[in-house]
Order: sequence, then structure tokens, then C-alpha cells
Amino acid sequence: MRDAGLVENRPAYREPDWVTRHVFNPLVKALTRAGVSVLGSRILRVRGRTSGHWRETPVNLLAFGGAHYLVAARGETQWVRNLRAAGGGELRVGRRVHAFTATEVGDDEKVAVLRAYLRRWRWEVGAFFGGVGPDSSDQEVHEEAPAHPVFLLRVSPAS
Repeated sequence: MRDAGLVENRPAYREPDWVTRHVFNPLVKALTRAGVSVLGSRILRVRGRTSGHWRETPVNLLAFGGAHYLVAARGETQWVRNLRAAGGGELRVGRRVHAFTATEVGDDEKVAVLRAYLRRWRWEVGAFFGGVGPDSSDQEVHEEAPAHPVFLLRVSPAS
């Protein structure tokens, strides 16, 4: 069983390393912008909470249980704070743009979503989940849930 204090002792945000920031994310962003979704990648566009300017970041869009979710594997990121303030944004792949509104999911509702997210992208994001994986117990996933904001999206048709 995991230490119940593990999530509280971890930073609220896990900053990307140099390779992720300068190689991986720009590559995924460029491919997604060109219309090639890398295992579900999208360009998230959301207005900055103080500047009002559009901010962009590559994200993994999870389709699960007939719904779409964004999971913040790194925790309290800037895009999470901006999305909370804006209440929605845009998801892009190439020229296809989908506007959406977002509702943050409570910790008790995250277990199945986080498990599905880890099943799909553990190879990429597993280091941010404190040893929790898709086969961990419900209790272990629930204990990890506060460290990972999750948003349920209502996506509009492409424009």
C-alpha cells in the first residue's frame, strides 16, 4: 500500500525537463499542427487568465466511456489554471478546430478516468503518478487523484 502522504509531499507541478520542453513537445506540437495526431494528441488553446491572450500546449485527449477528458499528468500546470478561469477553449489537429467547454471532475469521479489514461499513456506520463499504474487498486488511484486535475469536455463540431 502507498504512503497516504505521498501526494501531499510531491510538488503541485512537475516541470518538464529540457528534452521534453525543447524536443518532444515542439515535435508533437508541429506534427499535430500539421494534422498528424500522435496517439491522440491535440493542441490545446485556452485564453490566459490574466493576459487574455491565447496560450497553446500539446495535450493528450482521452476518449473514454463516450466522453472526452483532459488529464493534467504534471499537476497544477498553467493550462489547468487558465482552463479553470476560462471554462473552455479549443482543441486543434491540423485545420480542424473543436471549441469546447470544460467541467473539472471531482476526485471521487477520477479513478476510472485516470486508470484509462494510464492504460493508454503510462509509457509517457507514468513517472508523474508516484508508482500508480493502470493495474493499481482503486484506493491507490484514488489517493493519487488530487495530484492530477481532470476535465470533462463538451466538444462542439469542428469548424
